[in-house]
Amino acid sequence: MRHAILVVFALSLISAGITVSSVRAGEARNATLFKDPQCSCCEGYADYLRGNGFDVKVVNTHDLAMMNEQHGVPAELQGCHVTMIDGYVVGGHVPVKVIKRLLSEKPAITGITLPGMPNGSPGMYGKKTEPFQIYEIGKDPKRIYATE
Repeated sequence: MRHAILVVFALSLISAGITVSSVRAGEARNATLFKDPQCSCCEGYADYLRGNGFDVKVVNTHDLAMMNEQHGVPAELQGCHVTMIDGYVVGGHVPVKVIKRLLSEKPAITGITLPGMPNGSPGMYGKKTEPFQIYEIGKDPKRIYATE
């Protein structure tokens, strides 16, 4: 009898933990996406983030180059928009899988970037023709964070 009570108690604790984890996992993360007012692919990327559980605020700006510079993103690594998520800079059309890795690992970097506007990347038209190289934004020169 005592063993059965302990088992039921343990299962209820496990069940409660699963419920709490599910709620936390289901919570949307806030993201602020800064984009050129004329760019439609950035809206596609915002929709992609929303479809993957992010609460996205879109801000139109003509100051993307200055924002990239302020965050230490070299010109050759700049994407077509800048997104701020949990204190990190995410440049360009970075896949959510890589963003989630960044947010779970919490490395001591400024952020990550996918340079340019590669075909087939999230929010972009066309077919993916090669792996995407996502770079760290930090003190080091060009350093790959992920290849997708």
